Amino acid sequence: MHKMIERLPLAATLAVSLALVACGGDDDNGGALLPPPTSGPAPTPSPSPTPTPSPPPTGLSVTRCLNQEVAPGKSVASLVIPDTLQINLNAAPGFPNGRRLQDSVVDITLAALLLDLSRHSAATLVNIPLNPPANDRPFRADFPFMAAPQGNPPIASGAGVRFRFRDDLASAYVRVDRTGFPATSTALISNAQKLPFNDASPPDDVTGRFVPDITNTLSLLATQLDDDLRRAGLTPCAGPG
Repeated sequence: MHKMIERLPLAATLAVSLALVACGGDDDNGGALLPPPTSGPAPTPSPSPTPTPSPPPTGLSVTRCLNQEVAPGKSVASLVIPDTLQINLNAAPGFPNGRRLQDSVVDITLAALLLDLSRHSAATLVNIPLNPPANDRPFRADFPFMAAPQGNPPIASGAGVRFRFRDDLASAYVRVDRTGFPATSTALISNAQKLPFNDASPPDDVTGRFVPDITNTLSLLATQLDDDLRRAGLTPCAGPG
């Protein structure tokens, strides 16, 4: 959709250029295709009316989406601002308390961001039978928890017992990306703000630095997907401002 929108001005420019060439271009002999001169004064052109500019498109308000509760005392906004993955060891695991390997985090996050949670569960999109029902191989019950590899890959002697966790100071590393709550950095931060966002830290999030960008991006997503969600029988949380 974006590519088509971006090409419209180019198509219009080409159309105007072709029209100008057809009306005032050169013939095969190099002569200008101009009407012969006429005697007498040239007619005074009548002024063209000034076109009324089209109002800029407005997006739906997502204030209600961000203020929805996903758990008692926990709003959607609190999950993405600051961008941290919050885990309470005394509560059941899974959204919104951290994530498990088997969780369809993108579907869950999209439902929490776009759907009316008073009418739909955050698992609504997960329950639509579009995704595989489970991982193709079972996850391990202990560390490293990931499923065993497919096939029979060669394993070096002693592999898995000689690893060590890095214990370097934080100053020894250079941040190239940050991903706390799923989809915050990838879906809610615009391209123009991705580098500043990756260079920032959760304390910067708390100041509200990226709230306008997150709100604007979510509004664009909600506006573009509104009719698709409604055709699927779902109730979006976004609405007129």
